Amino acid sequence: MNNAIAASDLVKTYPKGKVKALDGLSLEVEEGTVLGVLGPNGAGKTTCVRVLATLLKPDSGSATVAGVDVIKNPDQVRKLIGLSGQYAAVDETLTGWDNLVMFGRLYHLSNSQAKARATELLEQFKLTESAKRAITTYSGGMRRRLDLAAALIVRPKVLFLDEPTTGLDPRGRLDMWDAIKDLVAGGATLLLTTQYLEEADQLADDIIVIDHGKVIANGTSDELKAQVGGEKLEVTVAPSSLLATKAALELITSHEAQVDEQFNRISIAVAGGSAALSDVVRALDGRSIEILDLALKRPSLDDVFLALTGHVAEIEEEAEVKPKGRRR
Repeated sequence: MNNAIAASDLVKTYPKGKVKALDGLSLEVEEGTVLGVLGPNGAGKTTCVRVLATLLKPDSGSATVAGVDVIKNPDQVRKLIGLSGQYAAVDETLTGWDNLVMFGRLYHLSNSQAKARATELLEQFKLTESAKRAITTYSGGMRRRLDLAAALIVRPKVLFLDEPTTGLDPRGRLDMWDAIKDLVAGGATLLLTTQYLEEADQLADDIIVIDHGKVIANGTSDELKAQVGGEKLEVTVAPSSLLATKAALELITSHEAQVDEQFNRISIAVAGGSAALSDVVRALDGRSIEILDLALKRPSLDDVFLALTGHVAEIEEEAEVKPKGRRR
């Protein structure tokens, strides 16, 4: 399968050489897939998107989008991509309908083509009933859906979504996830930056984790989770059974158990999923140890994030690249 996006050794330093936002970053995104880009505050996610979308020139390195060099042929790249950033780029003084028609005309669609596409997108993103209302009356979720619709005016081959659900409530986030899944089902290639780790878990085929402008890990969600120890078994027993339970679990799994005396709980790494549960239940029952609670837990992407970067995930993006405005 061909790569829709490819970047090699991208470097971007600003302002005045004091902040290296990208430090040799490389990535690949296969056609028709979603790459999730995770990273803590200031990691370089937005800078990466802005370079690939031709809004910033890198100091060094190379990149192509749909086979076109982003540095040598930026105008051609812009004809092939859609971009939805952290901040909805809609005109507050216009209606939703007028915004989409305007974007269509800016992309050199004829008046009739722009109107037809606006109608189609408003229906697709469930905005038909509010099409003639001023943007000032739209909720945050409606604005983000309209912004994504505007990015799709010319049916781009490649779409960059930079924290597309920032600021949305849970319902709005789920609606946006559904819209993104529909795009993927239609064959779109997406690069998605996010700090909502469950978002990458839900949407991305592959994930890269970046920190200080470098890729520090990559793989599927399951592969990344496996890097922090795979599954863990948590067993709660009576205080008097803690030591016996610890010894039994270590004998079964050949791993060292962790004891939490405050909650009378023992945690230990296991392999085999549900089969491990059966083995533990039989072993403890054979030792007449009463199990008060038993749970098998897989590490979340939050656990992966913390283990790889040493940071907790933050919602703010790197301040030095927040745009005052945005052009498509």
